[in-house]
Amino acid sequence: MPSLISGGWHSGERAMHRETRNPRFENPTSDGLPMPYAVRVMHSQLLALGTLDDEGRPWTTIWGGERGFARPVAEGVLGIRSAVDKEYDPVYGAFWKSSESKVSSEPDEEGIIRPEGGKMMSALSIDLETRDRVKLAGRLIAGGDMPGPDSEVQLAFHIMESLGNCPKYINKKALEPIVPQPELIPGGPDGILPPEAIELIEKADMFFLSSTNGDSMDTNHRGGPRGFIRVLKNDEGGVELVYPEYSGNRLYQSLGNLKVNPLIGLVIPDYDTSDALYLTGESTILLGKEAAALLPRSNMAVKITVSASHLVKASLPFRGTPNEPSPYNPPVRYLLSERAPALASADSPDITATLVNREILTPTIAVFTFKLETTNPRDMPQWQAGHHITMGFETELSNGYAHMNDRDPQSLNDDYVRTFTVSSPPGSLPSKDLFQITARLHGPVTKFLWRHNPVSPLDISVMGFGGKDAFHLPTATPAAKEPVFVAGGVGITPLLAQAKAVLDASVPLTLLWTLRGEDLPLAIHTFDKNPGLAERSTTFATGSLASSETKKLIEKISERGATVEERRVNTRDFEGVVGGGKKFYLCTGASLLATLRGWLESEDVVWEDFGY
Repeated sequence: MPSLISGGWHSGERAMHRETRNPRFENPTSDGLPMPYAVRVMHSQLLALGTLDDEGRPWTTIWGGERGFARPVAEGVLGIRSAVDKEYDPVYGAFWKSSESKVSSEPDEEGIIRPEGGKMMSALSIDLETRDRVKLAGRLIAGGDMPGPDSEVQLAFHIMESLGNCPKYINKKALEPIVPQPELIPGGPDGILPPEAIELIEKADMFFLSSTNGDSMDTNHRGGPRGFIRVLKNDEGGVELVYPEYSGNRLYQSLGNLKVNPLIGLVIPDYDTSDALYLTGESTILLGKEAAALLPRSNMAVKITVSASHLVKASLPFRGTPNEPSPYNPPVRYLLSERAPALASADSPDITATLVNREILTPTIAVFTFKLETTNPRDMPQWQAGHHITMGFETELSNGYAHMNDRDPQSLNDDYVRTFTVSSPPGSLPSKDLFQITARLHGPVTKFLWRHNPVSPLDISVMGFGGKDAFHLPTATPAAKEPVFVAGGVGITPLLAQAKAVLDASVPLTLLWTLRGEDLPLAIHTFDKNPGLAERSTTFATGSLASSETKKLIEKISERGATVEERRVNTRDFEGVVGGGKKFYLCTGASLLATLRGWLESEDVVWEDFGY
């Protein structure tokens, strides 16, 4: 929205258009409140409201809880009636307790305040059951407390501009209205967020924000998977949050003015408890390498430097229960500081990996060999056994920006950055600049690698190597604890690059490996590459095993010394393995991983989730 600017785009939005290379188009914002938008607002359950306090700081809150609490009462005027936390809600305080309101007018006999000229405000009407939302901007023209004990207020909102928004990144909730019972939770010294606030942030899948560049305002929401907001800093040096802009180009409608670092106010709700974390501060857009330096795999992110905050229990006039998550939600993107640092810097775009060979092992698993190349030999990255490599395939696969794609929602978030475990031990190939990945056919990147003709040159940008030290198996005897590696399918890859060193050191390794029948050639390939590993392995063959070809594969695995069980792994398989002196390394799919962690809850366990 141009935010109180008549037509066109304001300077911040135009700057963002240039930065993100958006095509030129007319601003879709409507003057006033057209009837279709008015109907949508009337049927929505919540209204996020933003305004400025006496210091010019923006704050955001959420009112409502049931349909019809906000409705048009005159042309271009929205009437709102809601229960409100009158003690700590910062927007209520800015509306009714600010010096601007008190100076410009006095309450009439009904307790109604009518600020002269109206107080600037913005809002977002949102329906968490249908994912509908409408953005609003205008002025507060009247408001006041309702008589009675229910903490209700009413106000008249003159709508000057409105805009219907798409339903992306909205996680559905079922709501019920309640009466706020506010209780302020004390913060730490120097503005440090209390532990309860950190816990709320870590489980939040949505927040609402209002931004201002001084003479305009905008309110919107941001959503994603639980934990998509990351705490960058929370100490005596300050409080900083950061979140990824999944479809960065969508900033053209709402946060374009962030390019000039406007002030910003947030409310992060806890739908389970109706608690609310209110924050205000300054925002900064991070693009390209600046974003990836904080949130790897992000091309755009927003950092919020918090200047004031307060956490209030039971502050909101509604409670919600989770329903259907947004199909557009990508995985959580963790801070670089929460992951092992990359061994190759993201500031080295001249490092590439050239595909030189592809070996198809099964209908869905292949080994790809790459050659590292760089213009400066001193920049050639090194890696350790068990590390992963992150590569960018956007140049080869991206079709450009699209706003919506309900047939393939995840494609809009796809930056085509992928992380693979390096399956070849360092120095094991003819040249030290060669490495291999073993990958399953799944998604656009692996499909592309599967189909690409290795004869044709293919250079992929390398973003870095990295890995978890906790997932490195011992390579010295006596080992502090005997390693037990539990793999599901291609979850064997972290072991592939480590197995030789572990076996050469005579470390008593145990491998429990579950494989589908059609993937059994991967076991033969692995055991042939790592002599001595089969004798320490139990392979669980699942799925269709009746064919003569599959029976021959099972025989070949047995001939190499592995025990083969034609069934799923179960808890009895761990009866002779668990106990003191063992450490379990789990690398499986999410469902089996959850089961294994339940079976091994009293054991020393580490796992790999591939959520790099």
